[in-house]
Amino acid sequence: MKKKLPLSLQDSLFIGFCATLLVALTSMLRLKLGISGHSMFLMSFFYLICYGVLGRFGSMIACGGIAGLVAMALGVGKGGPMILLKFILPAIAMDLVALLLPLTLSLHWRCMILGIVGCMAWAVKVALSNVLAGMAFDVVLIQWGASVLKGGFFATLGALLVPPVLHRLKAHDLLHRDKF
Repeated sequence: MKKKLPLSLQDSLFIGFCATLLVALTSMLRLKLGISGHSMFLMSFFYLICYGVLGRFGSMIACGGIAGLVAMALGVGKGGPMILLKFILPAIAMDLVALLLPLTLSLHWRCMILGIVGCMAWAVKVALSNVLAGMAFDVVLIQWGASVLKGGFFATLGALLVPPVLHRLKAHDLLHRDKF
């Protein structure tokens, strides 16, 4: 990952585009699947696309923060101000773990690990909501585990779509980095 601090205008616009598209697709595709965690599909995809294209620390956090603020302002989803946590917690966890992952791991494995870590952080919002509602701690842990399992499936699916997209961008010279 690059270590320079200032973001270029192009990088900032790309982060804003990914965040806005994430919220727009989430609100348009309000699928009533009856399965908790299907929102992790789009979250892991767009956060990892930001990470793969920009390759810098903070890109996922910026995308998650902007997406959370836009979703909160537009009233997408339920939860009021807790919606910000739904978007920012996975981004923070994924960005921090991306610093620790070695670049020698294949891109597929890095994306899968980051998607699952993001899902675990996303499930913390569910656990926090349950604790605030007054649930017993053992029930909160069971609900958290179920959310991780269900969301982990969708996060892994979204993460597996990222490497082909990045390879296609690289093949068409739209990705101007040597290694992602």
